[in-house]
Amino acid sequence: MLLRHTPKEVVERSALTINPAKTCQPVGAMYAALGIHKCLPHSHGSQGCCAYHRSALTRHYAEPIMASTSSFTEGASVFGGQSNMLESINNIFALYDPDIIAVNTTCLSEVIGDDLNQIINRAIADNKIPKGKTVMYASTPSFKGSHVTGYANMLTAMVQNFATNTGKKNKSITLLPSFVEPSDMSEIKHIAAEMGIDYIMYPDTSGVVNAPMDGKFHMYPKGGTPREKIIASGDSRYALALGRVGTFQAAQLLDSKCKVKTEILDLPIGISATDAFIDKLRTTSGVTVPESITVERGQLVDVLCDKAQYVYGKKISLMGDPDILFGLVQFCKDAGMEVIHVITGTPAGAKWDRRIKELAGPNAIVKSGAQADLFYFHQLLQNTKPDLIFGNTYCKYIARDMDIPLIRTGFPIYDRIGHSYFPITGYRGGLHLLVKILDVFMDRQDRDASEEKFELVM
Repeated sequence: MLLRHTPKEVVERSALTINPAKTCQPVGAMYAALGIHKCLPHSHGSQGCCAYHRSALTRHYAEPIMASTSSFTEGASVFGGQSNMLESINNIFALYDPDIIAVNTTCLSEVIGDDLNQIINRAIADNKIPKGKTVMYASTPSFKGSHVTGYANMLTAMVQNFATNTGKKNKSITLLPSFVEPSDMSEIKHIAAEMGIDYIMYPDTSGVVNAPMDGKFHMYPKGGTPREKIIASGDSRYALALGRVGTFQAAQLLDSKCKVKTEILDLPIGISATDAFIDKLRTTSGVTVPESITVERGQLVDVLCDKAQYVYGKKISLMGDPDILFGLVQFCKDAGMEVIHVITGTPAGAKWDRRIKELAGPNAIVKSGAQADLFYFHQLLQNTKPDLIFGNTYCKYIARDMDIPLIRTGFPIYDRIGHSYFPITGYRGGLHLLVKILDVFMDRQDRDASEEKFELVM
């Protein structure tokens, strides 16, 4: 009964957002910062803002998320947060000893107009930043964009602050992943390693937010990309950005600042996109695709062929983050499914809308931006009911109300476990995703089967 008030008739809204299909920029910025080794994310705003950002990530990953805050009070809100920031920098290096403090702004600090570049320069002049340490920042106001935008801005700040062109190229290929799970980052590294490629990848949250339990507290887990690697990315002979929305700015900056030839690809989700990623690795590195990768691809194709009858022609509705959505749409089309709705609360742009529309087909409804919210998504589903929903935890209310199976993808996922350990990228991730889809459809067939059609072998 939670959503029975949602009307079926869709009315165009130009300002009002109801139950947004996104969260705020600092969450994505904080997640990206965790992908640098010995980096402490810092929210320049009130304690409540930082508490929300940390809790969102903590609930999603079931891991303690380390971060600090400038702890604005009424005084800082009126007179500015410079003194809070300077004191924070001093305390953080003294107490927690990170190599890097990655500052993200909040609504409050953006509205009052704090100049973070000036504040950091003041901290340097006052010798508050120890030798060999760095304070960087990204502008991430919550009143625009989304968590994907915040991730993109922090990734761009990494390139701006660290990537350096010494004039002497190294043999590495730089990989810039969009906002994906640590398991997906591990899978991307697995593919590059299997192909024998010398790579640098950042950010890299694998081994940070999915670190093993060893009975000890680690302020800075072993994972994350070392600062030296990010610096060396400026001398890479090539760079591949994976996910057009989350990496576009950083990829452009790496190209223009360091003269690293950069190409932007889609996230390697499913057969077609993973094929494209592996082929680009092959051609840019001059290596051959090893048999191990060919076997992984063959296993995915084998399962898809064996059980194609369970997925072919199924109607699919998707909501989530733009780069992941593009990969999922491609995956569904490769499997013979029909995509009927695709929405994202991230302002992904008209080009993204067109690309999704071309991929999904002329009958698919595609929308991005603030008004592409869960209220609108529910209305679409009431007009054309799909066989399956892809989306985050917040879609469970719609799925329950309409009795539609839900596969949880994207951010946030609060009510299930495994997303930080099992990828959806690469061939192995595609196999994992396909098995989840098959399980959902076959469970539904068992649930709805009459007594005489309840089969042992399906």
